Formats: sequence, C-alpha cells, structure tokens
Amino acid sequence: MSRLLSSAGINSASKLIRKMFKTSIAALTAAPLLASGAAFAGPYVNLEMSGSYPDGAYSSGTLEAIIGYEGTTESGIGYYVAGGPTATHSDSTDEFGDVELIGYVGASYDKFYGELSAVTNEDLVDWAAKGGVKFTF
Repeated sequence: MSRLLSSAGINSASKLIRKMFKTSIAALTAAPLLASGAAFAGPYVNLEMSGSYPDGAYSSGTLEAIIGYEGTTESGIGYYVAGGPTATHSDSTDEFGDVELIGYVGASYDKFYGELSAVTNEDLVDWAAKGGVKFTF
C-alpha cells in the first residue's frame, strides 16, 4: 500500500494513465477511417502507436509513420505495400531509440490473409510473417 502512495508510484501511475489516454484518443480518431477503409483503394497514410504491457506494466512501445498503397485485383485478391520510419521507446531508459525503416507487403483473398514485414535494425534486417483466417458472424 505504501508503494502506491509513494511519489514514484504516483508518478508511474500518472505516466501510465497519460499513455493509455493518448492511445484511446488515437484509436477513437482512427475508428471512422478503419470502418470506411474497405471501400477505399489507393494511397494511404497510417500513423500507429503500439505498446507492450507484460504483467500490466508498460515496458516498451513503437511509433510508425507509414505511407502505403492498397487495392484489389479483378479476381478479388486484396493487396497492400507500405513503408516508412519507425522508432522504439523503452521505459527502462525512458528514451526513444534510433529511427529505423519498416516495410509491409500483404494480401488477402476471401477469409484468408497474409503479411510479410521487415524492419532495419542497425546493420541487420529483422523479418516477420503472419497469416490467418478471419471468420465473421
């Protein structure tokens, strides 16, 4: 109980509340764009903020400023390519890291989707892939 009332505990709680508030505002602002995005084809800008909260405490996050293009082929295959700068934040140092580059390529057909992404990491490139099936009710 005394930890919660200490100045360090109050400071950490206020930081977490500010971060959660900013995330909520960003999500509410983006919601109308996400709802109408299925009918749109062409260039887009995606500003994204994400965070990691293991055991309920903020530990790190990323900021991305992506420019991309999306569309659909005549056969119904949806696709997108996107890229831009990204920066990571660490709570342990309370600093942002170097600005790196991130890129995405993805496709979807019917209920199936897949994505391949790459981000620079100093002299290396970190790759990631995902795929799945989306069921709607």
